Amino acid sequence: MKISVVGTGYVGLVTGVSLSEIGHQVTCVDLNEKKIEKMKRGISPIYEPGLSELMNKNILENGLKFTTSHVEAFKDAEVIYIAVGTPEEPSGAANLDYVEQAAIDIARHIARPVTIVTKSTVPVGTNHKLLQIIKQNLLHPVRVDIVSNPEFLKEGSAIYDSFHGDRIIIGAETGHAFKVMETINKPFGIPIYKTDIKSAEMIKYASNAFLATKISFINEISNICELVGANIENVAAGMGMDQRIGGQFLKAGIGYGGSCFPKDTKALIQIAGDFEYDFKLLKGVVSVNKKQQRVLVNKLKQCFSSLQGKKIAILGLAFKPNTDDMREAASIQVTNELLNLGADVIAYDPIAIDNAKGILDPLVRYAYSVEEAIAGCDAALILTEWDEIKRLDLSVFRQMEQPLVIDGRNCYSLDAMKEARIEYHSIGRPSVIEIIETASL
Repeated sequence: MKISVVGTGYVGLVTGVSLSEIGHQVTCVDLNEKKIEKMKRGISPIYEPGLSELMNKNILENGLKFTTSHVEAFKDAEVIYIAVGTPEEPSGAANLDYVEQAAIDIARHIARPVTIVTKSTVPVGTNHKLLQIIKQNLLHPVRVDIVSNPEFLKEGSAIYDSFHGDRIIIGAETGHAFKVMETINKPFGIPIYKTDIKSAEMIKYASNAFLATKISFINEISNICELVGANIENVAAGMGMDQRIGGQFLKAGIGYGGSCFPKDTKALIQIAGDFEYDFKLLKGVVSVNKKQQRVLVNKLKQCFSSLQGKKIAILGLAFKPNTDDMREAASIQVTNELLNLGADVIAYDPIAIDNAKGILDPLVRYAYSVEEAIAGCDAALILTEWDEIKRLDLSVFRQMEQPLVIDGRNCYSLDAMKEARIEYHSIGRPSVIEIIETASL
């Protein structure tokens, strides 16, 4: 089918590339001319494993095009996906300006029957509103169907998820719309769940809110484990064996970040509030997550009487591994707190440094290897569980005069740190404290 995708951000670009890979003719449209020119040359604006290769493959095969022209993008389109941003308002509500503008742009440029598919995460009721906006702005009287088709991609594995997802959610109100969506998605071979539009919109929010709740829950249990002397990894393993619970998202750490969980939890709280419903549970999830991001700094403060002048290495800046996304990353809050306490902060990340430079305080210095970051440091804080960091030869920490590692992602086993004779504090597990002999002794 001939498909257009409005927006070439994370969701839009992955969606467009994936649809072209299964045989559709896809045109991605974005108003950012520099971005479009780069993508025409096969340069991806985001880091995502496998995306650049698949993008270039389909450009060369003429199944994927990029343009800034709505006329070019929409003139022959049978289906148009809306995949623009819905940034968070100060109130926590989703900003729908870009989505609504996309609807207006579509209405003013289509002259044939079209199915509009909303990929953007939008509050319940938005698709019906978009349909009205489109109908009010049509320049030609054509049939328009609207579909809610929320995405469930995980950053760092989005390409894999596109072809191996658990389900495809289709919310529609006409048999024609369902048939179009089934035809488009059949090559993926992923189970399709058909429902009404409002339920599809809610499924996206409810799914992310549940996973965020699971993360905050296990982090609270990890804090109790530290108090009572239990090991959170053993607790999580035992819990996960219960099929009603499952082991996924039971990994204790310093909380969730990124573009989805923080924004979507707050948006769902706001959606409930619009109907005068106080979503106390989800408010607690958000509060716990915010508190959890401060855990490493609190542990560090217990190790030193003052952080003034202490050199602290930060290992990992992105909110999760295999992405350069800095949105709501724990590194933002951690580095700000360390600088406020007078510490000298030097940071390393294998991918996200360029993005971090535009977000973190200018006083943060950067290293381009783990070894460079920790050389001569008083402590190393692990914020992102990159494979490179997890596979480190622990002897590298001997570059520190008194090796001290505070791990927010439980990257290393306690036994390995004991053997390496490194003072080690992690999340929800007993600390490893070794008295390291200095040369003077």
